[in-house]
Amino acid sequence: MEYVTAVPHSRTQAAGSARTGRLSLALALLCGALGAAVALLATRQQWSEGTARVAGGAFPLTAKGSDVTGVPAALAVVGLAALVAVFAVRRAGRLAVAVLLTLAGAGTVTAALVGASDSAALDEKAAQASGDTSATVEALTHTAWPYVAAVGGLLLLLAGLLALRYGRLWPAMSGRYERGGAPRERRKAPTVDPDRPEDLWKALDRGEDPTGA
Repeated sequence: MEYVTAVPHSRTQAAGSARTGRLSLALALLCGALGAAVALLATRQQWSEGTARVAGGAFPLTAKGSDVTGVPAALAVVGLAALVAVFAVRRAGRLAVAVLLTLAGAGTVTAALVGASDSAALDEKAAQASGDTSATVEALTHTAWPYVAAVGGLLLLLAGLLALRYGRLWPAMSGRYERGGAPRERRKAPTVDPDRPEDLWKALDRGEDPTGA
């Protein structure tokens, strides 16, 4: 009787774990894909603007995110690749890829926030425009796009944390075929002896018909 009552409880736990795995997987995919897209889009927008003093007066200058720093875009690509690679590996490999995804998200956030106040890109353009290597940009202002890139990084970071916490519940690529390309042999179901009650119980637990009908 104790064995019979334990089966429903075990099945309930398995169903709950499967549901949690599906929900966390869907959320991680959404956050990872959206975060990478947002970060990449933000780096192509204008992050800062200012003016340089030239012979003809003030010369307007602008800098895109890619001019300021290439780190957020690069890490967004790494994070997206890591998100895809999560399904190609198992156990320790999956943990390592999840850590990489998490670090990519954290790095994207850090680089975007640092770039939000950076003036080096416009200083360089000011020096080129004026012909004076010591020239710096004037009336420097920044847009909100660096913070949008940081939000993309946060989404990647969340995807990485979900992979670390629930990645063991996620499915992996099918292991049906061996490296040589030949399908694995299916294990034969153990023979059920109708005169042995324990064999009947085990067959029923596997979802088999012990009568063979």
